[in-house]
Amino acid sequence: MKTMQAIRRCFWVTIWGLATLALADDGQPSASTGWQAGVATAKITPDEPMYMAGYAARKEQAEGTEQDLFAKALAIEDDRGHRAVLLTMDLIGVSDALRSVVADRVRTQHGIEPASLLMNASHTHCGPAYTRDDAREYFDWLSSTLVDIVGQAIADLQPARLSYSHARCGFAMNRRTPTERGYRNHPNPEGPVDHSVPVLSVSDADGQRRAVVFGYACHTTTMGFLRWLGDYAGYAQEYFEQDHPGVTAMFVAGCGADQNPYPRRELKYAQYHGRALATAVEAALEIGQTTPRHQHPLQGPLHAVMETVDLSFTDPDRPDHAYPVQVWRFGDGLTLVALGNEVVVDYSLRLKEELGHARGTAVWVAGYSNAYPGYIPSRRVLLEGGYEADSRPWDPDLEERIVAKVHELFQRACPAANLHD
Repeated sequence: MKTMQAIRRCFWVTIWGLATLALADDGQPSASTGWQAGVATAKITPDEPMYMAGYAARKEQAEGTEQDLFAKALAIEDDRGHRAVLLTMDLIGVSDALRSVVADRVRTQHGIEPASLLMNASHTHCGPAYTRDDAREYFDWLSSTLVDIVGQAIADLQPARLSYSHARCGFAMNRRTPTERGYRNHPNPEGPVDHSVPVLSVSDADGQRRAVVFGYACHTTTMGFLRWLGDYAGYAQEYFEQDHPGVTAMFVAGCGADQNPYPRRELKYAQYHGRALATAVEAALEIGQTTPRHQHPLQGPLHAVMETVDLSFTDPDRPDHAYPVQVWRFGDGLTLVALGNEVVVDYSLRLKEELGHARGTAVWVAGYSNAYPGYIPSRRVLLEGGYEADSRPWDPDLEERIVAKVHELFQRACPAANLHD
């Protein structure tokens, strides 16, 4: 009975929230949103020679820097004082060790609970192999730097307005091509893709933009040479910040495990893709200004929940894998779902349909969050076989387990179900 009451409250709060947006969405900023936001940035390019992550065939250390690597923090606080921090990093992934160290220190030093800390890596294959034994010094410095910028972002909190919009960008292509010998890692223009570019805009109380957070579902693998590089995601952030001095641009990797950027293998293509993505962010922001119904001012409250779901293997002797699932809800205007490891595009397409289109709310699904490495195939990909399916002997029910956990956390993060927290 209590569950049904919570669902009914959630439904009516959603309807009320959408009606409020429809009445207020005239292109004019609201008088007060109750949000506060702060940002901070740190360069994390290694100073000393290090090995690179992402391509096992590379045996040499990096030979220099083509583009600096960065970590960026966005702290958000609603009108109840609930805080959450997004950490984005130009790294291959978020290792269990890095997540554990940073989350523990952030909770101790800054009072942010693990559910309210979202760590996302761009998955650049031109970043440091920071989990190696010979990279311990860099790991210690990196983890301390990440904790520090969380504190800096919190110290920077000031009244803010948040809004969501989206556009599209087309260089990602499915890389699973069916052949007589099975699925080959090869460009497949007929395969499923998610070309959406979700954009969270953060402005100050006067409407001056301070930060943009944007996502895309594609491997960050245009290049694989021996130089530090943020790849297309790094260029997209760099170009947007050049075009908008004083604005911090942050990239969130989506469900791009079976998506590659094409064309690739030349630096100019990483730059082209970066410019295309930065332009898509511009389009999302312009559409929001000229067609207000496509830009949603976000209201609170902010709810953050995070749990693990046990995923099993076909090998009965292997213990279950505790897989992290995180959900942030910005009132009823936006739900951000963060999934661990390398997630194929099917999850994004399905969750946006089931949670977004079916319920009238915007849904943003990120991969490469809070855990790495390992591919997370969908049931379809797992049964088809191929590169993304063969990394671990997953039980085919893994997709249903993950999606069920997302639905559970989505309900628990419903504002109406949390009126007394």
